[in-house]
Amino acid sequence: MMKLRLLFSVLLVLSVNSPLQAFDFEFKGNDQAGLSPYEINNIEVFEATNKSVVYVTNSQIKRDRFSYNVQEIPAGTGTGFIWDKSGHVVTNFHVIKGANKITITLADHSSWVAKIIGAAPDKDLALLKIEAPAEKLFPLKRSDPAFPKVGTKVLAIGNPFGLDATLTVGVVSALGREINSIAGRKIKNMIQTDAAINPGNSGGPLLNSRGELIGVNTAIYSPSGASNGIGFAIPVKSVLSVIPQLQKHGRLIRPVVGIMDAPDAIAKQNQIKGIIVAQVLKGGPADKAGVVGMSRDRRGQFQLGDIIIGFDGKSVLAIDDLLTILETKKVGDVVNMKLIGVDGKDKVVKVTLGAPPQK
Repeated sequence: MMKLRLLFSVLLVLSVNSPLQAFDFEFKGNDQAGLSPYEINNIEVFEATNKSVVYVTNSQIKRDRFSYNVQEIPAGTGTGFIWDKSGHVVTNFHVIKGANKITITLADHSSWVAKIIGAAPDKDLALLKIEAPAEKLFPLKRSDPAFPKVGTKVLAIGNPFGLDATLTVGVVSALGREINSIAGRKIKNMIQTDAAINPGNSGGPLLNSRGELIGVNTAIYSPSGASNGIGFAIPVKSVLSVIPQLQKHGRLIRPVVGIMDAPDAIAKQNQIKGIIVAQVLKGGPADKAGVVGMSRDRRGQFQLGDIIIGFDGKSVLAIDDLLTILETKKVGDVVNMKLIGVDGKDKVVKVTLGAPPQK
């Protein structure tokens, strides 16, 4: 009898003090019973935003090599999201590159042919438009343009490997990263995240725990081509700068200096640290400032002109550096440009930035 009482006492102590008590869920008759606040937030963000995410299909016209028949074939898929009630859709440029036809599939599985409104290959962003009724469109809220902090929880919704409306969760791993765009220019100030981003996620939204857009998923770093814990997103600050320009002009508008530059590779081969001015456009800002381009001597050999080494107080080593600074300027701004002149001496000229040529 004594042994039985001792066993009962031990079992009672275990039942009271066991760590398993922390997982003793109390179901209350609703679908969130027993879930942690972390899980509930994931569910609420997904349910509030997944109708804003769209499936993008890139179709191209190909000619059959044997029959010579022309046919439309799917060339790739990706993700996008609703920008406004007018039917504008944001995605990556590389998702729609080379497309003869773009189809947008909404969360209700209705499909709409999209028109390209504008594209910014340098930023890997594109703006599309569909003629869907407003009641089918659910624009995403945008977060404060200020960067999130490292460690901030993020959620990515996309269509990896053609599987629609897939949610992955992670954190902001790092800020200020750089990757190369499809146009070869560097996209700066990228958000790095460990939220799984796989092929097909490109162009989809990266969200914060309030369901607000903080970035556009655009690339992964992985030898295998699948998620390896390092993904990148274009920050909402850049998106808010680019999309209005695409909507208004169809392209990025930046002021110009009025030069033709020699490829950076030529400067590197000749151990020149700066931008070689190959040609000065007649009547342009640089021409009015007295900048000198390359020329030929009597024997037909090329002679160096001016070399740009500084712009607006910042060092420039390549054309990408100059273009990045120009993106912060507007037509009519007067900027100091530092040059190595034909005589090999440094000089500074004032350049009044001009408007880009009309296309």
